[in-house]
Amino acid sequence: MNAMTRFYFVDVFADRPLTGNPLTLVPDADDLTVPQMQAIAREFNQSETTFLLRPGEDGVDWRLRSYTPAGVEVDGAGHNALGAWLWLAEQGLTGDAAAVTMRQRIGAEILAVEILRAPGRPVRVVMDQGTPSFGEQVTDAGRLTGALGLAPRHLARDAVAQVVSTGVAHLLVPLATREAVDAAVPESRELAALLAESGGEGCYLYTTAGDDGAAAYTRFFNPTVGIAEDPATGTAAGPLAVALIRSGRAAAEAPVLIEQGHHLGRPSRIRVDVTGDRVRLSGSGLVVAQGELRLA
Repeated sequence: MNAMTRFYFVDVFADRPLTGNPLTLVPDADDLTVPQMQAIAREFNQSETTFLLRPGEDGVDWRLRSYTPAGVEVDGAGHNALGAWLWLAEQGLTGDAAAVTMRQRIGAEILAVEILRAPGRPVRVVMDQGTPSFGEQVTDAGRLTGALGLAPRHLARDAVAQVVSTGVAHLLVPLATREAVDAAVPESRELAALLAESGGEGCYLYTTAGDDGAAAYTRFFNPTVGIAEDPATGTAAGPLAVALIRSGRAAAEAPVLIEQGHHLGRPSRIRVDVTGDRVRLSGSGLVVAQGELRLA
């Protein structure tokens, strides 16, 4: 193993530097051990650090492993995977066709990835997520809002908090206004306990209020894996898009646009396309930094 390991910073779901969700990408990670990957993720302290590995199997182009600063491996296809494919495209490792489909392994799943190029526009990556599944509802309004530093009056009246998954299960919590979303100050221990009981990994606050063309305005908290707040969460945007369409709060067969990261000063817009049980997450971004990490 080399004593020096390359790394890159990719701003995902961004159209200019220093916005969107920052991802550390470590290519050529085949010789790294899991403890080393976990230590590197802790060193960079971003919501996720992704490691790019050769697939070692037929029908897969790349294998991805992602870790949080707490050393928890993340299997879902969100900004962690999208950022890796943006880097691969910039490096010329996905060809130069206007549209190309490749396959990635994340955890136990093999998922399709489409790389789209249009003249004068940034590369856009479209990724399949897993089949949607609906889990437990959380109906104790007092306990739920207390864990979020809010009051029951902040909850939306037309929806219920529920765990939904398209690869990773998250608790989706509907709030009445954008002001309520921005006002949340979670109590980490209480929220983590609530998530553990309901089967959710993270908590996605959202409101459908607003007139900027977005279907929802959101914030994401995940105390169970050491993420205080994430500026753009693809593994939560997919489940939310499915829930909004199935409840009639977003149009079927049309792109669902989700705003996130405003409260952190890193505005992000995530696009999700839902056709039946097929959920596709897409976005763009750019590589903003590179360097070498000394491991020995």
